[in-house]
Amino acid sequence: MTRNAHLNELGEFLKTRRAELSPRAVGLPETGGLRRVKGLRREEVAQLAAISTEYYTRLEQGRIQASGPVLAALAQVLRLDDDQRDYLFELAGKDQARPRRRAVQKVQPTLQRLLDNLIDTPAIVLGRRTDILAWNSLAAALMSDYAEIPEKKRNHTRILFTDPAMRTLYADWEEVAHTTVAQLRMQAAKYPDDPRLAALVGELSVQDPDFRRWWGDHHVAARTMGTKIFHHPVAGELTLDWDTLTAGIDAEQQLVVLTAEPGTPSHDALRILASWATNQQQPVPDTTT
Repeated sequence: MTRNAHLNELGEFLKTRRAELSPRAVGLPETGGLRRVKGLRREEVAQLAAISTEYYTRLEQGRIQASGPVLAALAQVLRLDDDQRDYLFELAGKDQARPRRRAVQKVQPTLQRLLDNLIDTPAIVLGRRTDILAWNSLAAALMSDYAEIPEKKRNHTRILFTDPAMRTLYADWEEVAHTTVAQLRMQAAKYPDDPRLAALVGELSVQDPDFRRWWGDHHVAARTMGTKIFHHPVAGELTLDWDTLTAGIDAEQQLVVLTAEPGTPSHDALRILASWATNQQQPVPDTTT
């Protein structure tokens, strides 16, 4: 089979597999009404794979050759099994070696001890893809009860864009979310073959036009330090400085702490919130006899 024939066959394979998947099968919302095409639309596949619709269209038309990372992302989006994935890479003339699976991240014990000792300071541990690996009770009281979120969905970027409460909690949600997208793109450059990161980008690109636009801007930012203003339903307005500490044993884990300047209303409000969080954790006394 010639190179052009291989590319044409690859395009037909992508088109066929796309037609076999429903939006629900890949986690997209059902919009209702009749769809003009069977299965997924081209733009939906492209967004889930974090590539442009034009690029994906040219792939289906057999006009271009895909890179290894793009093929890996498409294999993930289209739910290919091992044989189908090998076939996809063979048609593209690429190395069929599967990307090395990274071990599931667990919070480092030293960072966990730090969290346990930070009583009056909200703190979380972020890992790859802005996954939330651990948090203390004050962080849960300030931002979100992460324990109520399924572990696979426990991601800072996803929560920012999918939880409506975040848009009122942060006084400048747009700036916070835009910066978070830039930080995530920095991670994407570092781990271009990470299928979970590609899936996250695709999911949010489809669901949120702000994310899609900001991701397309290609802005990047490192996670360092800054200031955030919160409108909290219990503590009121808080202006908190945030900073990051990187774990020496695992540079992919960062402890993010939020503090208020002593003597300010925000410092007092944070202490009130800490007291409230402690009371929330107290067991309800048994009044039955």
